[in-house]
Amino acid sequence: MPVVVVGLHERDAPLELLECLAFSDEDLPKALAGIGDSPHLSETVILSTCMRTEVYAVAERFHDGVDDIGRFLADHVTGGADPGALAEVLVVEYDELAVRHLFEVASGIDSPVLGEGEILRQVRAAHEHARRERASGPVLDGLFRHAVEVGKRARAETGIARGVISLAHVAVALATETLGGTLTGRRVVVVGAGEMGEGIVAALVAMAHPAELVVASRSREKADAAAGAVGGRGVALGELGAELAEADVLFTATAAPEILLGPDDLRRARAARPRRPLLIVDAAVPRDVDPAVASFPDVTLRDVDDLRNFAERSLAARRAEIDRVREIIDEELGRYSLDARGRAVAPVVAALHDHAEQIRSAELARIDSVLARLDADERAAVESVTRRIVAKLVHEPTVKVKSAAGSARGERLAEALRALFDL
Repeated sequence: MPVVVVGLHERDAPLELLECLAFSDEDLPKALAGIGDSPHLSETVILSTCMRTEVYAVAERFHDGVDDIGRFLADHVTGGADPGALAEVLVVEYDELAVRHLFEVASGIDSPVLGEGEILRQVRAAHEHARRERASGPVLDGLFRHAVEVGKRARAETGIARGVISLAHVAVALATETLGGTLTGRRVVVVGAGEMGEGIVAALVAMAHPAELVVASRSREKADAAAGAVGGRGVALGELGAELAEADVLFTATAAPEILLGPDDLRRARAARPRRPLLIVDAAVPRDVDPAVASFPDVTLRDVDDLRNFAERSLAARRAEIDRVREIIDEELGRYSLDARGRAVAPVVAALHDHAEQIRSAELARIDSVLARLDADERAAVESVTRRIVAKLVHEPTVKVKSAAGSARGERLAEALRALFDL
């Protein structure tokens, strides 16, 4: 059964469409259940980040399965975007190309921030979500575990992850450049205490040394935990307005499906100090900040497109590592193909071994009265020698069918075993 991937990513899809087709962690159980209703798909994993939304699946029927995924994605477009626009930007890969695509994603060479670390965690998390919901199975479980191994190997054996490697670091670097090269002495507010928000907080502490750091979240407990770890201050999201009145820089990085900060919100928050310059870096997809706030004379707004463009500027050294990463991916594709072929014939091999063991056990049971006259060592010797005989008899057929797996000859051998031994 072929593996397929259908989705969209930042290279081909505008930000407006990406943010209308993003699945939060809370959305995934229902989404996985929905796509799992397709009679043409037996396993699914949804990978949704700020830069891509992709459905990986095992298709019982390729064209019908791809069509079902396309309809599923179109049905989940939100925010007034045209579902028909999806058809122009959807990427579809099949079989080895789908596997290669996932390996490239996990390795960080299919990301706007080349070599970024977040994507590997996101690939692992997508698989874990699918496993919890029982949406994935043996094929995708093996594929995603292998993809994580490939991502780790690429980062360990090449310099693809050297330098600024996360979107959080890029966000802080962009803010620093925008404000003349330093955030020292600035009052900074970070909205969001999830993985991205925590990453921005860590990057601020490591790179920027602001005068004051405030973390705002719907959960005051999470805000306190994220801020307290670095000597900052946590506040509830409802207190954001008061904090903005004194803020120099605002980072937003939540998974909220709706706009958190619009023109009216900002106007009220800055009523006491309407002319105070404010830099906003919105690193969320969907957006946390209404683009209309950029019309305020003393507000500078940066979004994910700006982060992507900023990251493009300093990639020469890491780009030199892409060829080496592709070599690793080629090697791992070969290993994955061998493993996959082995898994394809595994049920036949297992059935053969079970069949032989049943015969051995039945024959020993038939002479149980004779065996009862033997002492423990003698019985153990009979048990051992009969097991060795069975193992040697099935060894050669097992090796032959495994080595030919994935080929026409392998199919003939597997079918012969089924017919000869009534498996």
